[in-house]
Amino acid sequence: MNKRVYGVVGVKSIMSNWNADFTGRPKTTSDDMIFGSDKALKYSMKKYWETQGESILYIKSHVIGKDGKLQPRTLEGRYSQLFGPLEKNTPSTEVLVNLFSALDVMCFGATFAEKGNNISITGAIQVGQGFNKYEHSEVEVQDILSPFSTGDDKDNSTLGKKIVSNEAHYFYPVVINPLAYEGYKELIDNFEGFTEAAYTSFVDASLTSATALATNSKVGCENEFTMFVETDIDTYLPSLSEYISFEKKDDLDIIRFEKPELLDREDIQRIQLYYNPYSVKVEGITGDKVKHMSIFTKEVI
Repeated sequence: MNKRVYGVVGVKSIMSNWNADFTGRPKTTSDDMIFGSDKALKYSMKKYWETQGESILYIKSHVIGKDGKLQPRTLEGRYSQLFGPLEKNTPSTEVLVNLFSALDVMCFGATFAEKGNNISITGAIQVGQGFNKYEHSEVEVQDILSPFSTGDDKDNSTLGKKIVSNEAHYFYPVVINPLAYEGYKELIDNFEGFTEAAYTSFVDASLTSATALATNSKVGCENEFTMFVETDIDTYLPSLSEYISFEKKDDLDIIRFEKPELLDREDIQRIQLYYNPYSVKVEGITGDKVKHMSIFTKEVI
């Protein structure tokens, strides 16, 4: 692929918990700003790709252990499940070929230190932290009554809690640098580096993966906005999510790009916007290079 891409991925959360900390509350910074980690977004994408039949290395899978208990696989176990046994004398070039055949490694890179191989691949796609831009977000705590007793011969049922945010809108910065794998072209026969096909898979996951996840804690989360700015290979732009603002007006979610002059450049090839046309209005991104599309159908709005 011979272009750089700068993007923003927006995830909406209504009475849901897109990314909880270890207390079960939505993750916050030290100054109480709600955010979602890059791991949360990447997890949803990897689960989505896995359902599409892609090889995904860095995702939890299980095996029945020697004691008959369900256990998560080790990294070596997951590698062997996908690619066959890993030995101490397995050539590093073979390991690299296998690693890059996994879509998550092709996109996000890998740290692989197993059986004589110590490999660190910096991913072509880097995803930052997704900050909530909706200023009226509140944390809601619901008490839950369990259907089960607190113990043998006990009269009471156990209690639990479900913690959600009433409404939050997370915006993740994304940078795609296809030159990240240039050095591996010399080491691996017929290796093309970061491919247009991998980029297309990432775009597809950016439109769908949060919506598709729909676990108990994340039902209510959905992809609502995605922007990809494709530029010349040597164009450098700042983190675009910093210039996104959000407000609610007339029953619409207004997503505004506050520095339109940043995108008024000759070295920008095209700008693709995907959003929920029923609930979102996008402002501040205009011009002949901009295409507005439905995040559901990918048809031009």
